Amino acid sequence: MKRIGRLAAVLAATAVVVSACGGEPDDPLANGGQAGEIVVGSANFPENVLLAEIYAQALEAEGATVRRQYNIGSREIYYGQIERGAISVLPEYNGALLAYLDDGSDARTTDAINEALAAALPEGLTILDSAPAENKDSLVVTQQTADEFDLQSIEDLAPVAGEMRVGAAPEFRDRQQGLLGLEEYYGVVFDEFVPTDNSGPLTISALERGDIDVANIYSTDPSLTTRPFVALDDPEAVFGSQNVTPLAGSGALDEQSIAVLNDVSARLTTEVLTELLSQVVTERRDVDDVAREWLETGSR
Repeated sequence: MKRIGRLAAVLAATAVVVSACGGEPDDPLANGGQAGEIVVGSANFPENVLLAEIYAQALEAEGATVRRQYNIGSREIYYGQIERGAISVLPEYNGALLAYLDDGSDARTTDAINEALAAALPEGLTILDSAPAENKDSLVVTQQTADEFDLQSIEDLAPVAGEMRVGAAPEFRDRQQGLLGLEEYYGVVFDEFVPTDNSGPLTISALERGDIDVANIYSTDPSLTTRPFVALDDPEAVFGSQNVTPLAGSGALDEQSIAVLNDVSARLTTEVLTELLSQVVTERRDVDDVAREWLETGSR
């Protein structure tokens, strides 16, 4: 089932970068903002940029001075920036953050994960209220592959994964909510790991073309409803609950700013997030327009 195909060409292609209102700074890892300035950061994938922009605009609507630092990179890169105060707040995913801090935790529900996070976070960092909205990692195959190997669940991959290539962002190789957890809980070991991007166009194109057999694609990605893809069930909850949960520096936000962000989070459901992301990814609307429109009309 190995297929070299045109993956090299796909990986060489220029990825679509979703920019937000105000653009990205020249140095995304520059020191934090000036006194009284809130620095809102994001990871390097469209949904996280969208969430960051929603939070940034909500803060600005209440009079806060906001500086944006988007598309910084993976958790392994941006976490240290929040820890040292270069970023004030960033939209996180509680289950994935807990796995990063404590890969031995068996917490799987939203409440259990947040309780464990409160204990695991170092002094100087805190989480705000979790949104109902979740975006989980998922393992995805084409409908053809699902039919050929009778795949419905990740556990169904165990007998055939040794013949398959899996594509994901490079960090997926070494994460508990990645190849490590898949082997531990399901006995799934792939023939080859192909580094692509973070549930983005390179991963999706590689799966469509057959250059990879399994892909790590986020559960809110529009491709799961617009393409002949099948997201496999995760009965062992390797990917756990993944509620959108802002991570902030302790003291980086005043009480009013915290209340604003908590209010926004309370209105974010998985259905809403999926629809907003579709507008950005599928309809190619600007992130700032989608965020502003939802804050002005759809969130009320």
